[in-house]
Amino acid sequence: MDYIESNLVPGEKVLYKTRLHWIVQIWPVLMVLVVGGTGLVFVIGGYEVSGKGNSYTGMIIVGLFFLVGAAILLGVGLIRKNSTEVAVSNKRVLIKTGFITRKSIEVLLLKVESIGVNESFVGRALGYGSVVIRGTGGTLETFGKIANPNEFRKQVQQQIGMVETR
Repeated sequence: MDYIESNLVPGEKVLYKTRLHWIVQIWPVLMVLVVGGTGLVFVIGGYEVSGKGNSYTGMIIVGLFFLVGAAILLGVGLIRKNSTEVAVSNKRVLIKTGFITRKSIEVLLLKVESIGVNESFVGRALGYGSVVIRGTGGTLETFGKIANPNEFRKQVQQQIGMVETR
């Protein structure tokens, strides 16, 4: 069960949910290609030279360390992407980031003073941006690389309108 679903109050239901955009995986994937490719070169090179009567087990071991490092980099990137939850319920805006250390922001819809979206040219083209939420009392929270930030803002605004008319 996700963090957000496990922290709903009675009578509250999630109406819209999103996560980080896939763009956050670009650097981890590039690093995996570089580190993993280097590891493969070492492992294959070590086996090739070892087949000719020379012993290059150190080269193979170094290559294996590079491959393990590449797997760790990929895992860290996936955990970062999947450990951020962003949702709008019928009562609150909920955002949770982090896996080992957790940061959660929960703002009652009636306490949301403004919600903004910042998108770069590339972000607009690919569908990601930063969401800035300002609560009453000056609370300002920015969350970057959120998928479909304009839809998220629209959902928050719709729910604020629904709460105000009740």
